[in-house]
Amino acid sequence: MSKKIIVIGSGFAGLATATCLADRGYDVTILEKNSVPGGRARQFKVDGFTFDMGPSWYWMPEVFDEYFELFGKNTADYYDLKRLDPSYSIYFGKGDIMKVPAKIEDLYKLFETYEPGSSDNLRKFLKEAQYKYQVGMNEFVFKPGHSIFEFADARVLKSLFRLQLFQPMSTHVRKLFKNEKLIKLLEFPVLFLGATPENTPALYSLMNYADLSLGTWYPMGGMFKIIEAMVSLAKEKGVKIILDQEVKQINVPNGHATSVVTGDQEYFADVVVGAADYHHVDQMLLKPEKQNYTEKYWDKRTMAPSSLLFYLGVNKKIEGIKHHNLFFDESFEQHAIEIYEDPQWPSKPLFYVCCPSKTDESVAPEGYENLFLLIPLAPDLKDDEETREKYYNIIMDRLEDLTGQNVRNHVIYKRSFAHNDFKKDYHAYKGNAYGLANTLFQTAFLKPKLKNKKVKNLYYAGQLTTPGPGVPPSLISGQVVANEIDKQYQ
Repeated sequence: MSKKIIVIGSGFAGLATATCLADRGYDVTILEKNSVPGGRARQFKVDGFTFDMGPSWYWMPEVFDEYFELFGKNTADYYDLKRLDPSYSIYFGKGDIMKVPAKIEDLYKLFETYEPGSSDNLRKFLKEAQYKYQVGMNEFVFKPGHSIFEFADARVLKSLFRLQLFQPMSTHVRKLFKNEKLIKLLEFPVLFLGATPENTPALYSLMNYADLSLGTWYPMGGMFKIIEAMVSLAKEKGVKIILDQEVKQINVPNGHATSVVTGDQEYFADVVVGAADYHHVDQMLLKPEKQNYTEKYWDKRTMAPSSLLFYLGVNKKIEGIKHHNLFFDESFEQHAIEIYEDPQWPSKPLFYVCCPSKTDESVAPEGYENLFLLIPLAPDLKDDEETREKYYNIIMDRLEDLTGQNVRNHVIYKRSFAHNDFKKDYHAYKGNAYGLANTLFQTAFLKPKLKNKKVKNLYYAGQLTTPGPGVPPSLISGQVVANEIDKQYQ
């Protein structure tokens, strides 16, 4: 008789864990709190608009390819992938716009226009970033992070120095480039997804390789197409997905999790996987003596940012903007301080605008635009409607000024989402949007462990454990946890 697995949460990590285990013969059920699968990658439709609620950047396409290939499938079996060109635009001021090209030769030319002679350093930078990416993807990300001894292989130890694990990202970038706009281009992935460039290991320049060399892509129909594909594959493998089932408790008699309890149901299991927010599973679903960590431990973790999001339906076409747009017309450094060092609502926020209707006519009525606006914020801030509205007007003023057109008067649908919603919908610790920051002391085996030390058959998956925040790492996390379970129970 096959082992029964209960997976809590149907985000990327939960779906990957469930599908990998079902493919190996386990009896797998996913319990999802919300009425739609996907976790932060949910979608909603209203008035002819289709809004992805969370992730909007499709980077590291081979991670998705390799996942579906595990089951003899291709991403093309499920969705049409399009590479964006330009990858994105950066607004440094009115009329001061950098369009980041998809073709590498055009990228070298772009760097030369900002800093003569810098294309050679870009080649060097991207070559090092490629090495980090390849070693990271082949040697590190699929390790479960149980202990430092996983990294004791001589080849890996030799790599640690070349990987620049102990040099800050900011130092690495500034050794090669002097132009502040080029520096912002290279530092933005770590600022938006993890920590200040000063506190992020230069290892994470691998994100620049993913960005500038591997490219920015888009699945036609929206990012939720990936979730639909994963749900379809999971069901094909026999996974049962039960929506509107919020887990309230994990029962642990005699050091083994035997069942999970929702509002009106009890589901028995041989193995439980917490693929919902790690802190919530650890602190709220277990009795104190069975928790992996203390509340004090969690409070000391450095969290990646939260976000204030706006989903807007606009009844006209907006000129000039591209699919992805970064607005860096205010101080990069000040906003970083107000996220990480002196947490507060930002004085002059950087922000991001996604306009998928520039690429995909299906996400908005004809002649209209679909806008997704995001301000990265410190976690655990006071969040109320008055503050949200204040920041809506701040960024709309700047969007209109920098693009030279009226947008606000054409908004016919508007919805906001911030800390309180992240807590309510996902039980996100401190209202975080992305998980743990990628600091040196929260990397690899220093992340929260994917196996409970006190409950023999309880595991954790997702952005708060190995390998870290972001969609591809969460997808990988599910595979790593499935491998660890299969080792123990095969």
